[in-house]
Amino acid sequence: MPSPFDPDAAYEAFASWAEERGTPLYPAQDESLVAIVSGENVILSTPTGTGKSLVAVGAHAVALAKGERSYYTAPIKALVSEKFFDLVEIFGAENVGMVTGDSSVNPDAPIVCATAEILANLALRHGPETPVGQVVMDEFHFYAEADRGWAWQTPLLTLPRAQFVLMSATLGDVDWLATDLSRRTGRETTVITGVTRPVPLSYSYATTPIQETVEELLQTHRAPVYIVHFSQLAAVERAQALSSIQVASRAQRDEIAELIGPFRFTTAFGKTLARFIRMGIGVHHAGMLPKYRRLVERLAQRGLLRVICGTDTLGVGINVPIRTVLLSALTKFDGTRMRQLTAREFHQIAGRAGRAGFDTAGTVVVQAPEHETENLKALAKLGDDPKKRRKFVRKKAPEGFVSWGEPSFEKLIAAQPEKLTSQFRVTHAMVLNTIARGGDVVANMRALLEDNHEPRARQRELLRQALAIYRTLRTAGVVEQVTDATTGQTLIRLTVDLQPNFALNQPLSPFALAVYELLDEESPVFALDVVSVTEAILDDPRPVLSAQQFVARGEAVAAMKAEGLDYDQRMELLDEVTHPKPLEGLLGEAFATYRASQPWIGDFDISPKSVVRDMYERAMSFGEYIAFYRLARSEGLVLRYLSDAYRTLRSTVPDELKSDDLVDLIEWLGELVRQTDSSVLDEWEALVDPDAVTAAAEREEEAPIVPPAPKLLTSNPRAFRILVRNELFRRVTLAAREAWEELGELDAASGFGADRWATAMDAYYDEHDSLGIGPHARSGALLILEEEPAVWRARQIFDDPAGDHDWGITAEIDLAASNEAGAAVVRILAVDQL
Repeated sequence: MPSPFDPDAAYEAFASWAEERGTPLYPAQDESLVAIVSGENVILSTPTGTGKSLVAVGAHAVALAKGERSYYTAPIKALVSEKFFDLVEIFGAENVGMVTGDSSVNPDAPIVCATAEILANLALRHGPETPVGQVVMDEFHFYAEADRGWAWQTPLLTLPRAQFVLMSATLGDVDWLATDLSRRTGRETTVITGVTRPVPLSYSYATTPIQETVEELLQTHRAPVYIVHFSQLAAVERAQALSSIQVASRAQRDEIAELIGPFRFTTAFGKTLARFIRMGIGVHHAGMLPKYRRLVERLAQRGLLRVICGTDTLGVGINVPIRTVLLSALTKFDGTRMRQLTAREFHQIAGRAGRAGFDTAGTVVVQAPEHETENLKALAKLGDDPKKRRKFVRKKAPEGFVSWGEPSFEKLIAAQPEKLTSQFRVTHAMVLNTIARGGDVVANMRALLEDNHEPRARQRELLRQALAIYRTLRTAGVVEQVTDATTGQTLIRLTVDLQPNFALNQPLSPFALAVYELLDEESPVFALDVVSVTEAILDDPRPVLSAQQFVARGEAVAAMKAEGLDYDQRMELLDEVTHPKPLEGLLGEAFATYRASQPWIGDFDISPKSVVRDMYERAMSFGEYIAFYRLARSEGLVLRYLSDAYRTLRSTVPDELKSDDLVDLIEWLGELVRQTDSSVLDEWEALVDPDAVTAAAEREEEAPIVPPAPKLLTSNPRAFRILVRNELFRRVTLAAREAWEELGELDAASGFGADRWATAMDAYYDEHDSLGIGPHARSGALLILEEEPAVWRARQIFDDPAGDHDWGITAEIDLAASNEAGAAVVRILAVDQL
């Protein structure tokens, strides 16, 4: 780029660069770039595949040439991270930073990739003085999201000096937005929309059974086909149904088998996925482990997966190249009710069909409702006999069916995306950030709440809410109102210092720090209590908590039946049974006290729960935990939660509180996450080290289909010891419950089946009434390890009530097999008395 900045020279430089890369500018891209170098705002609402990402690169290049800082914002961390690595490859690591709330690298760089909330809070804190010259907002239709829309609107309201580039395939009418943006920034705003797709789409309505529809698409060379479902279960069931037909040729299946040979499918769902993939069928949804989703994406990019069964998450930043989108329905459950897709949702999904540079056309097919398909098939069998047709009884739609059909499909095709609807709201954090800015706080707050995009009635409601929050802050002494002795003006100011992004990066971390101090460091469960405090400030993994409650209620019903309680008594008591909530009383009381002095915490709440602690106390591996709670469709969610817990424990707990037991537990958790899917931590750890960013970007660019295996499990001896201890202690807990069948399943390979376990433990129970499984029973004091290069030998001593400690389990641990499996491989040699 030229220096000093010359608009014409800047345009020519970027256009030439794009041409040299083999991506010459489309007309819409060209028009966008002309507007950007001219200093105008741009609203780019063009279909998927029209190169909006290249426009974003051009915008950042122009800002860099002007010496201005630019921000790229997106709705999800994965998309922010992907764009970060893309921009590092183009502009160099020294020029690109990333801030997402839980990751920060080179945050003072001239180009910053961030989640929308990061920029929104920055804009609230600094207002017009925010050091941002340009803002590129991707997937701008998130402006209309109920929970997050405020973050997309706030920069528009508070950064009048910035140049905005707003991008999405589905914005609808934006003339009102262009007018508003020009009024606020004093810049012309160019709207680019209605562009013809470089890969045109054709639409059809299929009344054949879906399996026949898929076969016809494959035979007419319209693969890869992405079959869109609106639940993860439906996607997996469809893949299972399609495994009965030939999707891929023998040569394709052989190539897939060769490529994925070294890949570690370590979980129960992974083994199911491996079977589908070998048939040329992929599965893709948010509940999968990241390594599985990435494998499906990379195989799809090679053209090796002819059918992918997934969910509607493909509409945001999912890199799965497809030729045909097949929608299994035109309705979805939105968390409240079953409803038809909006025009925006439909076009967001349909727009993924047709691969620029690969396809000359894309196809969108909607599958007719099942009852309609069956009726048509039955009528076809009746032929033209009018008598039979009159007597034919049509199959009715299932109960609760929200009506849709071909007219609905045609209406959606013709419909423009709905006009964006403002979702602005006011929070404690918003009020505090605005006060922290200083100046005329009342005027700043009034401008924010009276000059946004909400209707007047809603603005008045927001003002009332802000006033209530302000009074709470005054009462708590966090904010004070004073009179300037010189000017006589009333000043509003904070009485405390706020950390940057206090509302984003684990906003309850200061609360957790305060509660750690209340715990008894001498307690044998201190390490687990620290984990419970930490888990209380993390977002809830809802599928896990639901599964825990289901198991807890099942156990409670069995216990109540054994006690002879009648049905009504059981049902009344059952309402009180929920998922485990360790330290609930302590945490509740502490939070009430803390919130009284730190009222901005009113935007948040604690949620006592036990996932990490539960897994540790049950001495389960990741796979065992998933199987126990039947969470196969939520593996990815569980792993993300565990990785969040690991990072929070590492970064939040002060070093002086990290006892040996707690360090052991943190190391165990990190290794468990890493061995399950190393990509979850590898990227985060790379970002912590700025020097590794460029190398990480290059690795991503040249990444093979199958990612490298995680480092050897035994290379972290401390974590491996905990894994061994957990494997042995799990057998102790099962023996205490006399769960011989489960023990037999664990140790059949060792020749220690259910009968052998029962016989061995009978001799123990002849001497003792019980077997301890408390904190002392699982302590390192009752585990003897002899560590040799190839095999470790272990003696897990039983905590018997007499304190004799002469009974136990003798085992050996094969290190090579453990490295291969990514888990401690234990062989039981004896259960006896020494």
